[in-house]
Amino acid sequence: MVLEGEATPAAAVHGHRLSTVVPSSVTGETNYDLADADLAFKLHYLRGVYYYPAGDTVRGLTIKTLKDPMFPWLDAYFPVAGRIRRADDGEDGVPAAANARRPYIKCNDCGVRIVEAKCDRSLDDWLRDDAPDRLRHLCYDKVLGPELFFSPLLYVQVTSFKCGGMAVGFSWAHLIGDVASATACFNTWAQILSGKKPEGTTLEPANKPQAGAPAGAAPPRSVKPVGPIEDHWLVPAGRAMACYSFHVTEPALKKLQQQEQSAAGRHAGTFELISAFLWQAVAKIRESKEVTTVTVVRTDKATRSGKSLANEQRVGCVEAASSPAKTDIAELAALLTKNQVDETDAVAAFPGDVVVYGANLTFVDMEQVAPYELELKGQRPVHVEYGMDGVGEEGAVLVQPDAGGRGRVVTTVLPKDEVESIRAALGSTLLQDA
Repeated sequence: MVLEGEATPAAAVHGHRLSTVVPSSVTGETNYDLADADLAFKLHYLRGVYYYPAGDTVRGLTIKTLKDPMFPWLDAYFPVAGRIRRADDGEDGVPAAANARRPYIKCNDCGVRIVEAKCDRSLDDWLRDDAPDRLRHLCYDKVLGPELFFSPLLYVQVTSFKCGGMAVGFSWAHLIGDVASATACFNTWAQILSGKKPEGTTLEPANKPQAGAPAGAAPPRSVKPVGPIEDHWLVPAGRAMACYSFHVTEPALKKLQQQEQSAAGRHAGTFELISAFLWQAVAKIRESKEVTTVTVVRTDKATRSGKSLANEQRVGCVEAASSPAKTDIAELAALLTKNQVDETDAVAAFPGDVVVYGANLTFVDMEQVAPYELELKGQRPVHVEYGMDGVGEEGAVLVQPDAGGRGRVVTTVLPKDEVESIRAALGSTLLQDA
């Protein structure tokens, strides 16, 4: 909570300086085609912040030290340094109707933006503060467009705290890859920085458009059609949204598991239990609006193709037969475990622009993502939190492991006028240790 007279997160972060890093070798006139699944996520943006404590390691990480390994890093991940273009109608022998100005990435080595910033607060003070939107001040807040050919796909913000600690924030356009692709990409940079030889990247086979849904087909229940969106890739303005993160400790998690242990919920995992709790809490806040259908987005390593840049998360919906506000958490967790309708292929095939996160209240499973592997010269982050921009007004919840792997870091992206109510619901439950 921000106390009277205390600097707000926005005021505390200042002195932004921008520069650009490009691949160390010329890519040439190469185009990178975007898959149908990539374009389904074009209105969404991942924001990830990695916090590092003060010490000799961080003290030696000058901006030059951090930027030097980015040149070979972008050789491997050259599409990340490109810019969005649209296909001309009828080019390359493709019929105009099929092409439809389809976006692709022109790998022209325009680079990624590096942002240097300073924070007038200590790292510990910053992490103790549970003010909404603190994450957004450590990730450069830009989206693609309206001049797509000038818009970087990735920003990396390095923020120095007054105590000597550091935060590295990534602003990643979701259309180039899901959270598993993003974290693997960032980890590769850290491996090069630490003098390790990273695994090679795989960008083949090339993405090709698939047969889409027939004209007039109903959209999948997991998403919400919008637009058409032209060259400013931003979810149409609705309610003001806020990004609020909190830590669920291992004791608090065990307490929740014990309370909800029942025939219905005993097989539910940690992600399902936390999601069920928040599903019920949001449903109680929105008394006049039933929240019976939710979207679930999961990362499943077992089903991934091995491509380094891909949107291969599974997307589906879950529907409750009765009001979630009046349904036991264990029963909701069981629904999330067993009753998900997989709509991944239908989402990719739908021909129009869609909102995925926030079309319904959306739960994002990051249980199989390993954010704490981003070690800088042996220094592991003390805290990592991921959020998202471009979320529709129904909101989204991201659940990821904490530093020890036994608790969870949860980030909610909800309408601003609901944040205080969520805090109140959490205060006597998930935010309390046993």
